[in-house]
Amino acid sequence: MLNHVSIGVRDIGRAKQFYDAALGPLGYRCQHEDDAALGYGAESSVFFVEKAERPVQADTGSHLHFCFDAPSRDSVDAFHAAALRAGGSDNGGPGLRDNYGPNYYAAFVVDPDGYRIEAYCGKDG
Repeated sequence: MLNHVSIGVRDIGRAKQFYDAALGPLGYRCQHEDDAALGYGAESSVFFVEKAERPVQADTGSHLHFCFDAPSRDSVDAFHAAALRAGGSDNGGPGLRDNYGPNYYAAFVVDPDGYRIEAYCGKDG
C-alpha cells in the first residue's frame, strides 16, 4: 500500500548516527545520503529522514509511530540496545506482546527527535 514514508528532523547528522545504529540490526542500511536527506531500506529506500525547519512535534497522544519488520527476535533485541546506545530512549523493552498476538515480539524506542519507532518479529521463537 505505501511506497515510502518521510520524517523531518532538525539535525541530519544526529539522525544518521541514530538510524544507522538502530536499523542496522534489522538489515536496513542508508541507501541514499546527501546534505538534506537520508533514505533507508533493505534493497531500496522506503524510509526517508529529511532536514526540516519545522519537524512535526512529538506527541505521544497521537499514536503516531513507525514499525520496522525484523528478521528475528534477536534482531529486535539488537535494535533496542543499539537505539539506546545511539541516543534513543526506551519506550518498551524487547518482549512478547500477547495482547497483540501470540508471536508478537517487539521493542519500542523514541528517537532523538521524539519519533516513536518499533521493531517487530512475528516468528515463533
